[in-house]
Amino acid sequence: MTTPDVESPPPSDEEQPTQPTTVDSGAAAVIAALEQAGVTTVFGVQGGAIMPVYDALYDSPIRHVTMAHEQGAAHAADAYGIVTGEPGICLATSGPGATNLITGIADANMDSDPMVALTGQVPTGMVGNDAFQETDTIGITSPITKSNYFADDETTVGDVVGEAFELARSGRPGPTVVDLPKDITNAETDRHPRQPRLPDTYRPASRADSEVVSAAAHALERAEKPVILSGGGVIKGEASDELRAFAIDHEIPVVTTMPGTGSFPEDHELAMEMAGMHGTGYANMAITHCDYLLAIGTRFDDRLTGGIETFAPAAELAHIDIDPAEISKNITADYPLLGDAATVLEQLDNELSGIPHADEWREQCQRWKAEYPMDYQWDPDGPLKPQYVVEQFDELTPSDTIVTTGVGQHQMWAVQYWTYTQPRTWVSSHGLGTMGYGLPAAIGAKIAAPDREVVCFDGDGSFLMTAQGLAVAVREQLDITIAVLNNAAVGMVRQWQDAFFEGRHSASQYPWIPAFDKLAESFGAQGFAVERHDEVESTIEAAISTDGPTVIDFHIDPDENVYPMVPSGGDNGKFALSEDQL
Repeated sequence: MTTPDVESPPPSDEEQPTQPTTVDSGAAAVIAALEQAGVTTVFGVQGGAIMPVYDALYDSPIRHVTMAHEQGAAHAADAYGIVTGEPGICLATSGPGATNLITGIADANMDSDPMVALTGQVPTGMVGNDAFQETDTIGITSPITKSNYFADDETTVGDVVGEAFELARSGRPGPTVVDLPKDITNAETDRHPRQPRLPDTYRPASRADSEVVSAAAHALERAEKPVILSGGGVIKGEASDELRAFAIDHEIPVVTTMPGTGSFPEDHELAMEMAGMHGTGYANMAITHCDYLLAIGTRFDDRLTGGIETFAPAAELAHIDIDPAEISKNITADYPLLGDAATVLEQLDNELSGIPHADEWREQCQRWKAEYPMDYQWDPDGPLKPQYVVEQFDELTPSDTIVTTGVGQHQMWAVQYWTYTQPRTWVSSHGLGTMGYGLPAAIGAKIAAPDREVVCFDGDGSFLMTAQGLAVAVREQLDITIAVLNNAAVGMVRQWQDAFFEGRHSASQYPWIPAFDKLAESFGAQGFAVERHDEVESTIEAAISTDGPTVIDFHIDPDENVYPMVPSGGDNGKFALSEDQL
């Protein structure tokens, strides 16, 4: 393969500027605030109204990754935040630049991911006059951010950026936006921003009410069928170690939500894995039949619960969450435990006098694992099965490999057939369900963890939405592997059409798609194509051993579907294992 000329890689550490930014303008104050917050990398796309900020960035030690599209910048920043636990930063200009960030901001908001978006804006005197590339960024982003700011003073703009950063990572994480009018960033000021700090009005709870903790602990001691439901908040709150110790010490089976994947090692005998619409049969049986549910850091979304009335119907519910808005929002909590996940688990542990008497329950959970295994039918000489592809990747990569995905059937196979043993190794779009998330997320994840393997599972439909990110991966010389599970369709839509729309495939199948291996090569990446099971292992090994980005176009069985499956609003305990059971 001939690699086309690309931009030079970013300068080495010794070539990078080492001096902090000198504040002489509002734009310089913005960059100084990022430096003061410890930011080392930002993702963005240049443009007119954000140019003063980029000019200040020119002399900063902060690394800038130029993305191919602003949506990709937001997703890359999102993934960077998921992997590091610190806010990812994205930049865009006004108007279309800001609106192109919206999907990524909304995605981060739904999944409580720490992110700061810095958007250019027309000069303050032109705001509201329909100036060139003007849009009401504050108005558009208000419903999908933790907070947003319109910077109207060059002397305080750095403080505002610092506050936005601190707020994005504190309490329940989430995205923040700072809108930066061009006259403010161009204006002269020598005021250096203060250290990032939270607004005086923001004080998230840490410890839960001791009386409620005591009552919840005593109820757990009495339980005969206890289950822990570990949500994404366990990972966001850095409570995975506490969860593991608590569950193992008290011998309580652990079910996870999809955002909670990796919070408890799936190779442990207490692991029941993911519950919900495409969760394991044994996880859904455990939730349905438990008499005590300790839920941690979950918002009980509809993809998890199915029908509210059939979700854990016989269980007392203790709900740990740092956000009071989530407690009893969808599922009523008998024991509302408002506070930090790790802290409240420690409080509960201190109140417990022993292990719940639940030997028979633990044995039942193991029987469900045997009765409803995660398996699939396949013929070594038949059509290529996507589950097999995921399993082979898992077997051939280190345990700390980071998996990113787009959204669709491939996302479900990636979470179902990979064994996750560590937090922050599963990076996906959960609440918003954003197709195209996988490749820019892989870019952000690899830059966040350059010494770890990064594998992106994508579908052909999802990959086509953000494939231009390959230009970024090649330019930045990122060693990532993209596995396209290609069924020539928007597979999840096609599956639902078969199940609920009498097989009427309206706008779900692709009569023509590009050869993704050749497309990869046109960008300067390495491309492979696989059609048979006996080609999978050797091709994965070749891709992983290749320096730089690789794309493997896996031509999978177009009729393969995702099971188990609970119909929308259905009973999790009545999951289907095939279409005729729906």
